[in-house]
Amino acid sequence: MNTGMQAREVKNVADAMAIVEARSLSHVKVGVFDNDGVMRGKYMSKSKFFASLEKGFAFCDVVLGWDMKDQLYDNAKYTGWHTGYPDAPVRILPHTCRDVVDEPGMLLFIAEFAEEAEAVCPRGALRRVIEKADKMGLKAFGALEYEFFLFNETPHSIREKNFRNLETVTPDWFGYSMIRNSVHSDLYEAILEMGETMDFPIEGIHSETGPGVIEAAIAVDGVEAAADKGALFKTFMKVLAQKRGLMATFMAKWSGDYPGQSGHIHLSLQDKNGQSAFFDPSQPHNMSKLQRNFLAGQQQLMPEFLCMIAPTINSYSRMVPGFWAPTDATWGVENRTTALRVIPGSAKSQRIEYRLGAADANPYLALAAALASGLYGIEHQLEPQAQVKGNAYEQEHDAALALPGTLWDAAQRFKQSQAAKECFGEQFVEHFAISREWEEREFRRHVSDWEMERYFEII
Repeated sequence: MNTGMQAREVKNVADAMAIVEARSLSHVKVGVFDNDGVMRGKYMSKSKFFASLEKGFAFCDVVLGWDMKDQLYDNAKYTGWHTGYPDAPVRILPHTCRDVVDEPGMLLFIAEFAEEAEAVCPRGALRRVIEKADKMGLKAFGALEYEFFLFNETPHSIREKNFRNLETVTPDWFGYSMIRNSVHSDLYEAILEMGETMDFPIEGIHSETGPGVIEAAIAVDGVEAAADKGALFKTFMKVLAQKRGLMATFMAKWSGDYPGQSGHIHLSLQDKNGQSAFFDPSQPHNMSKLQRNFLAGQQQLMPEFLCMIAPTINSYSRMVPGFWAPTDATWGVENRTTALRVIPGSAKSQRIEYRLGAADANPYLALAAALASGLYGIEHQLEPQAQVKGNAYEQEHDAALALPGTLWDAAQRFKQSQAAKECFGEQFVEHFAISREWEEREFRRHVSDWEMERYFEII
């Protein structure tokens, strides 16, 4: 038995058993990610865990049939009252083993749905896209950047305040502030240490523009691992904050007074020889033909795949001109006003930044959409429209590049997309589209503060 094994050295079932034994653990943590990227899980006894490593275990499929507030979809075909919400098979992934921040010795393993449930599982959807890339002789690498706001609040205090007049952890607009990150160095250092402990190492972290907002860039990895890292970062950033009497939000836009929160996606491809498939120094901006095809696929399918990138009602509050969120499927070279930013560089750094991504997206689905659309472009030898130079917000664009303006419209485009069905499977497209329709209908059932203030007395 390798008693000195570290969590990230675990590769297989035998390793997983060995490290649990070596740490004399009675229980471990196991979790899956739902449609909205929320981690659902539990502590599992050692004996149950060992049996599950080899044979899998059962998890109620309601996790794939309810929303982020545990409310049951009334329009799903995969699961619902009509099926009785049976258990679905789940496989534990030994190679995802992590130490858990602030729980010395504890281990966490990611799991994913199997068999029939795999068709609608978010992690399964991404893996199918990765398998497609592999068949094309390509390996995808990704990195996620997240902006999030921190508040001097607790789960109780925000509800007592009815989510209004919340106190941010710092005031005013202090982007890239050395003052802020030095005064709050203990917090920044705790976030960095968490990233190292849980294997989502942070390449850079800084204060962003707005009160209490931070941006963290997670180091690049293979796309599947990048999604795991992004999903775990979002989950445990909330844990770390709440354990310190703070709250973190990854809402796309929590206030009309401040910019929205992005979840930018960086993607690159390597060929079967491990060389950059994007880099060609003989071409303008070092863009290979394959990169141009990839970019064109992302551009053409962005309006159809939007609900995977912008999955909430709130996502569309962020997509307004002048607030760093694109409103059309545009591209440019080193242009942060466009939806797709080509970043020229060396063979190591040549990549595309999918700037439309928001912090509220499920990392598995955001990466799946960004990668699948690019592969589609390669397969169909697509060419991008002319690049945008200057401020994309001030220019007229082809109507075909206009993005849906609401979650409902985005869900309809997705549901009708033949490309989406080709990339993700008809069952996934149907299930995810109805989950977004449900989200829109839940919103319509409620009366907002804005409506009360605008209409109650005067109309």
